[in-house]
Amino acid sequence: MIKTLFDNFSPEDYYIVCLFFAFVIAFIIANKTFPTVLYIAKHKQLMDEPDARSLHSNKTPTLGGISIFFSLIVVMTLAGGFLNSKVLLLLMGGLTILFFLGLKDDLTTLSPGKKLAGQILAAGLLIVFTDTRIIGFSHILDINVLPYGLSIVFTLFVYVLIINAYNLIDGVDGLAGTIALTISGVFVFLFINGNDLSLATVAIALCGALIAFLRWNFSIKNKIFMGDTGSMIVGFLLAFFTISFINMVQKDPGSIYYSASPALALALLFYPLVDTFRIFFVRIIIHRKSPFKPDKNHIHHRFIAMGLSHMATTLTIVAINLIIICIAFNLLSYNLNDQILCLLIYGTALYYLPFVVKKLTQNHVL
Repeated sequence: MIKTLFDNFSPEDYYIVCLFFAFVIAFIIANKTFPTVLYIAKHKQLMDEPDARSLHSNKTPTLGGISIFFSLIVVMTLAGGFLNSKVLLLLMGGLTILFFLGLKDDLTTLSPGKKLAGQILAAGLLIVFTDTRIIGFSHILDINVLPYGLSIVFTLFVYVLIINAYNLIDGVDGLAGTIALTISGVFVFLFINGNDLSLATVAIALCGALIAFLRWNFSIKNKIFMGDTGSMIVGFLLAFFTISFINMVQKDPGSIYYSASPALALALLFYPLVDTFRIFFVRIIIHRKSPFKPDKNHIHHRFIAMGLSHMATTLTIVAINLIIICIAFNLLSYNLNDQILCLLIYGTALYYLPFVVKKLTQNHVL
């Protein structure tokens, strides 16, 4: 009877129920495993030591990524029996590679070269064996389809860029988790519209795991960071969602996002990407030092210096990113080059607006 039930079960007919259970299972597993991870981290003194650039003053466990990883693997294992098992298995393989690399970096240290090699290996598995890649530039600067080899190389570059850009924003309580939650939530909507239940399931499972993480990340007594373990796997998933969405749309000329997928992807990832490019510009051009040398010049550092709390900084940045995403959805009818140009202008202006308001307020008071 059970075998017959499973044989006749079609997830697409009950996708809301499937997504609901994926979200709940991920949330429960992550939320229930965080206390264990916290206990082990504190008992074994696996803590982050505050340094000159830290925005926290107490030793804090940095192994939150373990719970996020575990919850995602359980959901993908359960979903693999009903959905696209090939993609889910390869995705789990990529996540596992980055999980152990991130864990080693959190517990000891890992050279940037080994991190990069692991990221390329994990991304390469998905690109080659699922053929999920950025096919072309959608006529950006009149460039359309890329040669196969160049397409793979460019897709690898996008993976590495997004993973490391996401890792760089993990500097304020709740910021990395809330940004990823926002982006993943939008991707759930986009994948449902694209009839890809497998990707929607992974995206909503990530939402559940991140909500559980944020509960502990914002805690005062039992705070935990996601660490490199978490930022690597979450950044990898955001990169995978982005590339999968662009690939899905580029293969469907009838999609309403056919001429807008790169602009939408840029809008979703605007904060991590613009902060990364900004920080590299400041370090290389202004301070004339290595772009990989840590400092306090990130946008979130500037908000903290302006007097905002961690919570206020996170809410301000996420609110701005949501406005950027909403505007991008309202520019779908524009030419793609115009969409990207408008995005760069209004996106940059929105992130500088709080500083302008602060300065005007101070001048008015004086």
